Amino acid sequence: MVSTKPAPDAADIQRVRRALLSVSDKTGLIEFATALHEAGVELISTGGTAKAIKDAALPVRDVAEVTDFPEMMDGRVKTLHPMVHGGLLAVRDDAEHTQAMEKHGIAGIDLLCVNLYPFEATVAKGAGYGECVENIDIGGPAMIRAAAKNHAYVSVIVEASDYGAIVDELKEKGGTTLATRKRLAHKAYARTAAYDAAISNWFAKELENDAPEWRAFGGELKQTLRYGENPHQNAAFYVSGDRRPGVATATQLQGKELSYNNINDTDAAFELVGEFDPAVAPAIAIIKHANPCGVATGASLTEAYKKAFACDPVSAFGGIVASNMPLTGETAEEIAKIFTEVIIAPDADEDARRIIAAKKNLRLLTTGGLPDPRSPGLFYKSVSGGMLVQSRDNGCVDDLDLKVVTKRAPSDQELADMRFAFKVCKHVKSNAIIYVKNGATVGIGAGQMSRVDSARIAARKAEDAAQAAGESKPATIGSVVASDAFFPFADGLLSAAEAGATAVIQPGGSMRDEEVIAAADEKGLAMVVAGMRHFRH
Repeated sequence: MVSTKPAPDAADIQRVRRALLSVSDKTGLIEFATALHEAGVELISTGGTAKAIKDAALPVRDVAEVTDFPEMMDGRVKTLHPMVHGGLLAVRDDAEHTQAMEKHGIAGIDLLCVNLYPFEATVAKGAGYGECVENIDIGGPAMIRAAAKNHAYVSVIVEASDYGAIVDELKEKGGTTLATRKRLAHKAYARTAAYDAAISNWFAKELENDAPEWRAFGGELKQTLRYGENPHQNAAFYVSGDRRPGVATATQLQGKELSYNNINDTDAAFELVGEFDPAVAPAIAIIKHANPCGVATGASLTEAYKKAFACDPVSAFGGIVASNMPLTGETAEEIAKIFTEVIIAPDADEDARRIIAAKKNLRLLTTGGLPDPRSPGLFYKSVSGGMLVQSRDNGCVDDLDLKVVTKRAPSDQELADMRFAFKVCKHVKSNAIIYVKNGATVGIGAGQMSRVDSARIAARKAEDAAQAAGESKPATIGSVVASDAFFPFADGLLSAAEAGATAVIQPGGSMRDEEVIAAADEKGLAMVVAGMRHFRH
């Protein structure tokens, strides 16, 4: 039954006479408990938290003493009791509530400090089903929600970073302010929501349910951003707890704060370069506005960078550079010749760090590893009134059975370049057309409404790059071309042939496949179909 009584007006400053502390993360616990004790606060605690407080020679009552009921069932049952929840939920200025407290011997709990069982960390380390279930906290969220609901009287803390502010306020004001309690209550509900989201999504994955009836996502604030895509938009960066190597888990070694666009572009760059196994060859991807403007492999990392840069040297200015292996001093020196926003790599040697340090605004991020292009995951985006959720595009051309559909089969070099081009295609906004020659992009057409236009833009980019390099002809001559989706008509294919492409990789599946294949045969092109589309909007 929901009460219809108007809530009493609580005083702004609420004294803290009694506190319940129950934390899995003991960081800062003893210092906080000591400060509360020195402020005259009675301490109540549970299990390992109580032991830690006792070991620090601080007076503390075990919750079992308060409830007059033993902790049981391996700690599953300890705080789910009226003596605890009555103390948290009682409205101090309500006569009926205070009478009930007196009648049943319930004392108020003015401050609750709880951080939850480490469910997300347990899942992240790859624990088994049973261990994950045991790390689902029950009593913690129940107490947190109770205290947060009664924030007019009760302060609730869910992370150690708030200990200092509470101690300062107790010293300065003799209690906590309503503004602080509201702020803490908001954080508390957000924390339990994110916790439940992690649990429900884990269950969906375990059950292989791709479309559960309810879907929730949560995250922890990593960074408040100066603005979003544009200065009039507000923005912040949240992390999900997924340990996938990338911008969310990277260590920023130097440079100014990342912006919204930096984070978005850096993620795109590192996900792309993760397609290329460093055991096979060094690889570099240069990204601008979430699209690659150059991708290459080479005999060395520096060679890979030079080849990637040559694809579109104009767009590379102010771009994001991603490496699939530790950054070397030689490569860092080459990158530093032009203005670059961000460099992200698994690591960086001392020479690279020293060279980049001379560019105070250039951000250098290290990740300790590469994202696995084959690993599953979820991708979601907002739409008006809801969100779209899909599985990560973890299709890999190296796992596909490529089918030759033309009279001429591709050469070994053409086939290697086609695989390279299709890997890049997966990370280019649709409609995407990619020209590749000798393990490097030589023309990229992205984000056009017409596939023909993408083919023409990519060819024009190659012509501009040739002119900038003083070459007599564009590198698209003798290249291969990849399309992220089928050619609906032969015109896109013919544009690629006019640019000098000799081989084509595309998903296939058009009603006019036979027409497109016939056009390829007429031009002497080799064509393979991958059977997998890579739209990216």
